[in-house]
Amino acid sequence: MGRLVSTEGLTEDQQEILKLVRQFVEKEILPVATDLEHKDEYPTDIVEGLKELGIFGLMIPEEFGGLGESLLTYALVVEEIARGWMSVSGVINTHFIVAYLLMQHGTDEQKAKYLPKMATGEVRGAFSMSEPSLGSDVSAISTKATKLDDGGYEISGQKMWLTNGGSSTLVAVLVKTDEGEDSVYKNMTTFLIEKEAGFGETAQGITIPGKIDKMGYKGIDTTEMILDKHRTTSEQILGGVPGKGFYQMMDGVEVGRVNVGARAVGIANRAFELGVAYAQQRETFGKPIAQHQAILFRIAEMATKVETAHAMVVKAARLKDAGKRNDVEAGMAKMIASEYCNEVVQDSFRIHGGYGYSKEYEIERLYREAAFMLIGEGTSDIQKMIIGRALLKDYKL
Repeated sequence: MGRLVSTEGLTEDQQEILKLVRQFVEKEILPVATDLEHKDEYPTDIVEGLKELGIFGLMIPEEFGGLGESLLTYALVVEEIARGWMSVSGVINTHFIVAYLLMQHGTDEQKAKYLPKMATGEVRGAFSMSEPSLGSDVSAISTKATKLDDGGYEISGQKMWLTNGGSSTLVAVLVKTDEGEDSVYKNMTTFLIEKEAGFGETAQGITIPGKIDKMGYKGIDTTEMILDKHRTTSEQILGGVPGKGFYQMMDGVEVGRVNVGARAVGIANRAFELGVAYAQQRETFGKPIAQHQAILFRIAEMATKVETAHAMVVKAARLKDAGKRNDVEAGMAKMIASEYCNEVVQDSFRIHGGYGYSKEYEIERLYREAAFMLIGEGTSDIQKMIIGRALLKDYKL
């Protein structure tokens, strides 16, 4: 079968990495994904395979034991993995964001302590901003770190929607402090919180209640995290300086949006493959339905949307790799990829007809997974606000 997204313009190393990942997806993920997803079972064997491939250290510099690859390479790898099973790409996404935050903002001591073990997957990362009463309004965070007389901190509050919440051992948590400035956005701090993997009380003052039951995005452990007078030290502040947490996290979210865009491309690509294959097998009125103009037009539109979303993700990744701001491009990529993903999946679902509603067919799983792309790392409405505000600055009269 042909492929929509090409590898033109990539280095030999990038092409070799993608080839290995593609083979892994075909052999180790696609054959078991739907069964594991229906059971809501954590993909332990798949994760171990990704560790062996070095995926957990894909962007971590070689000096810390990683592969030192670019955001572009990472995004293309995510497209391949999400094509197999979106939940697996989620396993590495928040881990990657924490590693990125350490690389960009961590102290030398923090980098040396965590990055080598993150590169091998021995330390697994999770990323936490949301709380039960807030989503996109980060200024409303109520989890608070109080400075103690001995120079340490005590953190209390409740965090929500932690991907890898149970399997992680290092969580980057955004909290409020009293050490910043008058602006609420300059009064937030990111703490690196260590814990044991698992559920229940995983560290003193840290409880992971259990997995949240979701419509899709199964297999992966999405959790809450309850902090009750958890004690930590100033050495666990990302970068060592309080009050910079909001800006650190927004930097991480930008690359996270590239990741979600790439995931959406992967899902859409798989939905296209399933739709075009079914359309050539299913016959009505004496010929394959692919030969009916209505289906043929639908296939053409699906392919165009996948290619367009892929191009936007690549552009956003290349800008970040070049050291330039990509907030607008990352927002555009995430918005268009997630919207097109849902449209392509729905078109493939319609091509499948009644069989698409059956759990025996893979498109049913993709239909549920695609919905998450609309809200992960910010809804399309949030992306439009980010894009619009930036454009008004650029085109100010």
